[in-house]
Amino acid sequence: MFLGLDISTSITGATVLDDVGRLLYCEAWDMRNKNHFPNLFNKASFIKGRLLDLSIQFHIKYIFIEQSLQAFRPGFSSAKTLLTLASFNGIISYICQDELGIKPEYIGASTARKSNGIKIPRGEKAKKVVLDFVLDNEPDFVVEYTKQENPKPGSYDRADSLIIARAGYNLWKEKNSNS
Repeated sequence: MFLGLDISTSITGATVLDDVGRLLYCEAWDMRNKNHFPNLFNKASFIKGRLLDLSIQFHIKYIFIEQSLQAFRPGFSSAKTLLTLASFNGIISYICQDELGIKPEYIGASTARKSNGIKIPRGEKAKKVVLDFVLDNEPDFVVEYTKQENPKPGSYDRADSLIIARAGYNLWKEKNSNS
């Protein structure tokens, strides 16, 4: 089984694919409530529990994580946000290795999109293009909408985790077909 993670300190997307690439699980783990999750360690503990549950339920063999941003870009996340995300990514990666015994592999967002045949037209928001692609190509992927017709929180995270899982699955297939 293949697990794809889109790690964030607010909402983490998680997708499990079976050994032939079928979607088995695709959820968003919401950690935005500051009372329940006052710091990174509470959030990491929550994610650890979810990962252990998935590992037991699906016998995960491979874990693919969206690579965190490597450089500061004006107009996007602040340096502090990038550092916090990288720290959280590292904590979750350690949990995967230490608790599940699986060393995660990292896939950049653009590499994952390319592996899935997704092209982002100039001026378009990547998250929306990815969500539309997933909705068009994965019949089991369902999105709920707000009254304003926006995807409910977690929808983009779920879609991103699915794209990471599929990219990881594609890499695994490619590697094993050449053996």
